[in-house]
Amino acid sequence: MPLEVQFEKRLATYNLNVEFSCGADPLAVLGPSGAGKSMTLRCIAGLERPDRGRIALDGRALFDSSKNINLSSRERRVGLLFQHYALFPHLTVAENISFGLDNLPAAGRDARVKQQIAQAHLAGFEHRSPRELSGGEQQRVALARALAIEPEALLLDEPLSALDTHLRSQIERQLIDTLANFRRPALFVTHNMEEAYRIAINLLVLARGRVAAHGPKEEIFRHPPSLEVAQLTGLKNFSRAKQISADAVEALDWNCTLRTHEPIQCPPKYLGIRAHYVNFLEAASCVSSSANVFPCWLVRFSETPFRITLYLRLHNPPDGAGEHHLQAELFKEKWLRMREHPQPWHVQLSPESLMIFPE
Repeated sequence: MPLEVQFEKRLATYNLNVEFSCGADPLAVLGPSGAGKSMTLRCIAGLERPDRGRIALDGRALFDSSKNINLSSRERRVGLLFQHYALFPHLTVAENISFGLDNLPAAGRDARVKQQIAQAHLAGFEHRSPRELSGGEQQRVALARALAIEPEALLLDEPLSALDTHLRSQIERQLIDTLANFRRPALFVTHNMEEAYRIAINLLVLARGRVAAHGPKEEIFRHPPSLEVAQLTGLKNFSRAKQISADAVEALDWNCTLRTHEPIQCPPKYLGIRAHYVNFLEAASCVSSSANVFPCWLVRFSETPFRITLYLRLHNPPDGAGEHHLQAELFKEKWLRMREHPQPWHVQLSPESLMIFPE
């Protein structure tokens, strides 16, 4: 039951022009604010009308400008979960979930509501109003309402962003389980890279109203097609680059020469390496025998409960200006061991981990 999307819509500051398809595996839609993520979902759901194009679900046209087709939201059979739940404040939990089930007889409607309440772990909340619920409970009600109509596609617009850390983890787990059982097109909009990676199988990256990348998440994270996509998927370390041989490139901003894993196919413009691939070598024998190893000094660091981000300067000690060349991320256990060693430390930018971005 594929969802096929190809449309254009003129917005105030840019033209939204997207083309992609989504099958049974969840698709995360990633991109910065203003990239067109939410508008794309609204066009699929029928809340906004594109200027031209076609949107089809299992071969059934939801919108087709050439044939003057534009089904109403109700006719599209698409479930939509908003960022801020959009529950009706004057209705109970059960009444919110049953909204949109007017086509069913009373007995069928009650059975569908009971089924969703059980699946969402909302037993005992049926007669409460939204204001009597926590944020996580409201989100579970909103998800149950979206699923109650037995949609042929499910659209989730940043459903976790309004939750605190504890609730976010709980609802994320429920979403993963729900999408695993849904087995129909499901789009999950987020600006959180790690959230996208945990929840979805495939990834759609939007930038300035265009599709910058689309495919399996692992492929896009390991081999992003452009520096822009790499940055949108979390790349922190990049430098201008100049090719100096078939398998060597000069990192102009890092003032070093790096060997590549494979021969360079196109003249590079930038190169990069993800922060968690920056490797620290402790044995002197490894330092002398490994490729792309450089001395480094710590400029500063920041920490979370479990991880440390180190800001490093290559070749020479920092001069007080606070400038760094690289960011490295590591677990605190390694940091506690490593900080006892005198500087300079030695980092390896492994040839297998380098990303080369051509002109």
